[in-house]
Amino acid sequence: MPRKAREKSKSGIYHIIMRGINRQTIFEDEEDYAQFLQTLQRYKEKSGYQIYAYCLMGNHVHLLLKVGIEALEQVMRRLCGSYVYWYNSKYQRVGNLFQDRFKSEPVENDQYFQIVQRYIHQNPAKAGLVEQVDGYKWSSYYEYVKRANMVDVEFLLDMISDDREMAIQSFIDYTNETSEHVCLDIEKETKQRIKDEEAKAIIKKVCKVKHVVDLQKIDTATRNTYLKELKENYNLSIRQIERLTGINRGIVLKA
Repeated sequence: MPRKAREKSKSGIYHIIMRGINRQTIFEDEEDYAQFLQTLQRYKEKSGYQIYAYCLMGNHVHLLLKVGIEALEQVMRRLCGSYVYWYNSKYQRVGNLFQDRFKSEPVENDQYFQIVQRYIHQNPAKAGLVEQVDGYKWSSYYEYVKRANMVDVEFLLDMISDDREMAIQSFIDYTNETSEHVCLDIEKETKQRIKDEEAKAIIKKVCKVKHVVDLQKIDTATRNTYLKELKENYNLSIRQIERLTGINRGIVLKA
């Protein structure tokens, strides 16, 4: 069945999600998060896009941006290709890291623009990673309230008020409001019994690896022994192991 054509934005602004293949973790440590942001910054001028918001989660990324010189598909090829090349080199792996087709939705008016940026910035709190929006390090929230780096904060702040201090305070108040709006997102998973950070610590300890993705490089028999132990003795779900390690679901299921 042919894929549905990507909906084009008349404004050029898109909410985008890039997800790890098989829900694999794409940021193992702080260096990985920082590298992705450097990649985003490096291609900003070359591709001519404007960044309005971002949030880097463990196995996916939210972006709110406006395309410029290059089409959206070209922009995403640059970002994904550059980061994957670096990531594969660091972790001595080969193959894809991101799901082959990123998700996008057009953002065509000011009201929805504000809803989307709030949705993006609230992602870590709703996922239970932090209690408040301002407690998460890897989103663009602080570029609005403290100092802009690569985010074009003026677009949103000017939309709110001509008075900069008033605009920032209104941004803070609005972004921290409880909201039930559902924007573009990854598929929801069934409730996990163990949080990802705890699960990663278990995998590293049990499998004697520095990074959870290193489990892919262990010989088959040893790997399968570890997988069985993770499932039976530590109650890690098949889906969670697949997502964190990048090992195919079928392999995890059979182990």
